[in-house]
Amino acid sequence: MKHINERHIYDILSEAKAPSRERLNAILAKARSLTRLSMPEAAVLFAATYPEDINAIFETAKYVKKEIYGTRIVVFAPLYISNLCANGCLYCAFKSDSDVVTRKKLTQEEIAAETQALLKMGHKRVLMVSGESGAPCWEEIKYLTDSMGTIYSGVYGKSGIRRVNVNSAPLDVEGYKKLKEAGIGTYQIFQETYHEETYRRMHPYGPKSDPDKRIEAVDKAFIAGIDDVGVGVLYGLADHVFDTLALLMHVEYLERTYGVGPHTISVPRIEKALGAPLTDNVPHAVNDLEFKKLVAILRLAVPYTGIILSTRENSEMRDELFTLGVSQVSAGSATSPGGYTSEESNGHAAGQFELGDARTLDEIVETLIAKKTVPSFCTACYRSERTGAKFMSLAKPGTIKGKCRMNAIITLKEYLDDFASKEVKAKGYKLIKTLGGELEADEKKAMSDILSKLENGARDMYV
Repeated sequence: MKHINERHIYDILSEAKAPSRERLNAILAKARSLTRLSMPEAAVLFAATYPEDINAIFETAKYVKKEIYGTRIVVFAPLYISNLCANGCLYCAFKSDSDVVTRKKLTQEEIAAETQALLKMGHKRVLMVSGESGAPCWEEIKYLTDSMGTIYSGVYGKSGIRRVNVNSAPLDVEGYKKLKEAGIGTYQIFQETYHEETYRRMHPYGPKSDPDKRIEAVDKAFIAGIDDVGVGVLYGLADHVFDTLALLMHVEYLERTYGVGPHTISVPRIEKALGAPLTDNVPHAVNDLEFKKLVAILRLAVPYTGIILSTRENSEMRDELFTLGVSQVSAGSATSPGGYTSEESNGHAAGQFELGDARTLDEIVETLIAKKTVPSFCTACYRSERTGAKFMSLAKPGTIKGKCRMNAIITLKEYLDDFASKEVKAKGYKLIKTLGGELEADEKKAMSDILSKLENGARDMYV
């Protein structure tokens, strides 16, 4: 597989031993300086097994996440526009030979209705998801860009969708240029597994069966000028330590080649999917402790990245990971085309996978507030051209935190005013008052001015 040297990864793994206290402390001290860890250092952390050592890793991950992004968690929703697919992914309900899901490619009118449903919940950020239908590239690109335009044009009261990220099959460079012209936020594509033999076995046919085409999609996006790219592993297909180190190898390649690492890293675990028997017996299942550990190690190894957690995980696991390194979460999700508007399409069985956390957006917001964590609907960086290298220059030293904190408070205030339940409003306003008292003097004045404008009906403000 291009960019991935499996032999080198296995050499690192063979040399990684459970660390002495001195070695562990040295690695964690480096992480606390917000310096990205090397692959061998990450491997050493994976080799740590004593509870006190794992707790030290967890506490350091909490510290690093707070130093980079503060106490905010970005909230978004997926919007599935099509489950037509030409691939045979063994773990997916949408695989082409499945006859247990209803195939659906939403019309623009249906996408507009889905957008309205999300706006009524209070969402501002959408991840648009589409299957790989096998249609001609130009046709796929037009559908994607038309759909982005439909989502951006949606209005509910004073609200609109302010950022559309896209998860789609690989395109050519010209296709990515079209997505950029249409206003894409982050382009997201998962390699699923970086272990080539496993990859080919899990993707026996269809366009996705070529692992090099998959991994090169990230390069093509960068070449086309999309400088915010999201990568990820589907944990459970191959050994989770191997796949995490391979992902870090991919990160190092991107930094060397483009000067920019991934804007986000997603960490889904395989969940049961209708019509996909492999999901009943996951080949390399990752238990909860291993999962929490890998999330923490990713936070230390790539401190600047946004780590995304989906509703695959149950509410208890998600609540734990809110403070352990995760910085973005989906909420109130549906994973089927039309899932927000059609009772027939909605529900766990009809989606791409079974949901573990079915809480509403308002319930997620309430949970975060109870943890003194700020639910953020912020899209300021994208709209202020703080993307790619410019974003990295702020995220790597942790100076983005101040803007994150301010914008999280602003967007939470909007949500509370316009969408929150009575109980959540009261708790949220109390948190905003507390957080406002912790701001620096110049921030307090700016925040006071913005909150005053919001009270008078202004919306979509940011710093």
